[in-house]
Amino acid sequence: MMINLYSKKIYKLLSIPLLLYLTLFDINLFNREIKSEKKLQAATENDLYLYKGMGASYLCIASKAGIKFPKAVGVATATFVQVIEGKHGGVVKELGDKKLDRDKLFAGAEFQIVTTAIKYCPDSVPEEVAKKVNQILKDNKK
Repeated sequence: MMINLYSKKIYKLLSIPLLLYLTLFDINLFNREIKSEKKLQAATENDLYLYKGMGASYLCIASKAGIKFPKAVGVATATFVQVIEGKHGGVVKELGDKKLDRDKLFAGAEFQIVTTAIKYCPDSVPEEVAKKVNQILKDNKK
């Protein structure tokens, strides 16, 4: 009985100042800024350069650690796409204000990561994949 009476007094002593503090200083947990409602900025060329470099780095390290190429490139590509979608809303500045669908993002990300990996760690990219990418690059130059 004594403990119950004592805890009620403590509760009253603490709740009144807390209530006054929240009221007087306009602390409202529901008016905090929600970052997901901010307008996301399109990915710039520098952003893409960073993301593809990180993806290629992961691909190189993973293949040297014994992870098979398809799995390593899949994880690197998925990470790249998640960052573009999460941080930039799926929009790339060079391609306009339209949000790219996931299939296009995955295709572009994989191509960029593999071409970068061919430059920095060609031994990590299977020969047939490197030949295919180089053929695509030659065809695009024409």
